[in-house]
Amino acid sequence: MVAALDVQAFDELPHGIADLVDLSKAEGHDLVERLVDDWRDGSNRFDRIGEVACRVRLGPELVGVGGLNRDPYIDDPNVGRIRHVYVVPEARGAGVGRALVEALVDHARGRFARVRLRTVTAAGAGFYRALGFEETPEEPESTHHIWLL
Repeated sequence: MVAALDVQAFDELPHGIADLVDLSKAEGHDLVERLVDDWRDGSNRFDRIGEVACRVRLGPELVGVGGLNRDPYIDDPNVGRIRHVYVVPEARGAGVGRALVEALVDHARGRFARVRLRTVTAAGAGFYRALGFEETPEEPESTHHIWLL
């Protein structure tokens, strides 16, 4: 039997987030740690108009997190930003990341005209291109975007 994939918004840090912090740090990434630190200090709880934080469970296991903010790097309330997307290594290639990003983009529809993001890996760039994002070489604080209109 295959475990069910469950993507849900959260309004408190999900159980198991410390494991994702450790796994991401072991891979040389601090994005989950920043999500947790910002959540705890109140600087970013993905709770402004149009924003959302999501977690993904595969069965009972937390296997991914990510969020959507109003883009803090551009003065335009119509631009959202996907942030802190992380999927545990064992769940990659199983549709977890796709389900998470699609949920964030679906949430953005009707709230933002465009969503931007920044990825630092070639694998990430390919992943986002496969989901319909285009590269944004002219925008130094963004690597990819998608229009939602």
